Parts: sequence; structure tokens; C-alpha cells
Amino acid sequence: MTSATHHPNRQNPQPNSLELFDHQWATYRALVGADLMGHRAITDATAAALASHLDQRPAGAGAPQMVDLGCGDLALLAPVLRQLPLGSYRGLDLTAAVLPLARAALGDVGYPCDWQQADLLSWAVESPTNGAIDILHSCFAIHHLDGDQKKTFLRHTRAKMAEGSLFLWADVFREPGESRDHYVNRYAKRIRQQWPLNPERQEQIISHLSQFDHPADRDAIVAAAQANGWHWHWLWQGPHQAEALALLTPA
Repeated sequence: MTSATHHPNRQNPQPNSLELFDHQWATYRALVGADLMGHRAITDATAAALASHLDQRPAGAGAPQMVDLGCGDLALLAPVLRQLPLGSYRGLDLTAAVLPLARAALGDVGYPCDWQQADLLSWAVESPTNGAIDILHSCFAIHHLDGDQKKTFLRHTRAKMAEGSLFLWADVFREPGESRDHYVNRYAKRIRQQWPLNPERQEQIISHLSQFDHPADRDAIVAAAQANGWHWHWLWQGPHQAEALALLTPA
């Protein structure tokens, strides 16, 4: 599971070198390793939701097709994926350099996998709409889309989902009625006061979120999802009024 809040160039690519990628990825791995954004709890909740979904899947439904938007390096999710009886898995990320890491982390599994370098909004709008996706997953990636882009994303992904499918969306969200500026300021304060990273890494993260992050208002995104054909259920919410995991199912 990855975080576009601190994932180098997930939705906003900039010219970079391997050295720059390595530096940014080291920062990302440091915050995941210290569990500063609740990745472990999100992974556990995701695993439980997938297990429940598969247990309830009708006999004869066939092996589920899964798409993972912003798959990153799969460092935490790979052990979960290895236990799933999937029909296929597609890992998609804007940062091409992470895809070999994800492939290596997942290793040999009993279902076909493919890896795609792409922007998640472009994928949602441009890839075929055939109602074939059984499991859609995204972790800390969609908040790079602005409000209208999120609505477009929700509308187009809804058309790609199979009957009885689910979408697991882990991300950062604003409190109802909270402005983006207020969110950025309180998150920056949290980073500086609570995250055991050196000042350079703290400021790198704060600069990124200040420029590129657009976390959705919790109430507004639920309404937008419902307007675009989804049911919404919060599965897990972290202690900082930011990180959360939602389960969406086709209405």
C-alpha cells in the first residue's frame, strides 16, 4: 500500500532522475516503516474486507478480477494478495520505477498479473467500460484529483464494475466543512510535531502535500459517490481526522 501524499510524482509527474526517485522513495518508505499514516491498520482492514467479500461470493461466480490503482511497491499488501484466489490482478501506478518493485514483492502467484504505468484518472476515463472488475482497490492515490476529477473518476469507474463487486478506497479526507488550507496547516503541524523524521524529510512531505493534495470533504465525497451510483460505508477511520478506509459497492 502506498501514499500519493508522499509518493513521488504519483499524479503530478515532474522531471526526475533515478537519484531523485531514490531520495523521495526513501522518505516514503521511512514513513510507512514507522506506520505514521495507519498503513498497518488499513492493511488489516483491507484484508478482512476482502476475505469477507470472497466468502460471500456466489458459487460459480468465477475467480475475481482485481485492479489496484496506485499499487506502489506492494510492500504491505503483497502478503494479502498472495492469499487471494484471484482470476487476474492488474497493478497500475504513475511512477514506472515502482512497478518492478511491486512485481518482485508479489512474486509467483497462481493467477496472471500485469503492470501498467498510467495516471489513474486517464485509466478510469479511457480504459474499456465492460463491467468486468470484481475488486477495485486504491490506497492514498485518489486525493491527488480535485473535486470535479473525483466525480469523473467515480462515474467512470462505476461503469467498469461487475455485479456484486466492491471498491476499497483508502485515503486522506478532510473533516466535513473543513477548508483545504485548514487541513494542510493541521497536517503540517502533525508532521512537524509528531513524525520522527528529520527536518528535511518533514519539509519535503509538507511541500508536496501543500502543492498537490486535494483530500475530499468526507460528507461531500459520500454525496458525490451516491450521485454516481455507489453505496458508501466507512470501514476504518484513523485517530487524526485524516486517514480512512471506505468500502464502496455499486448501487
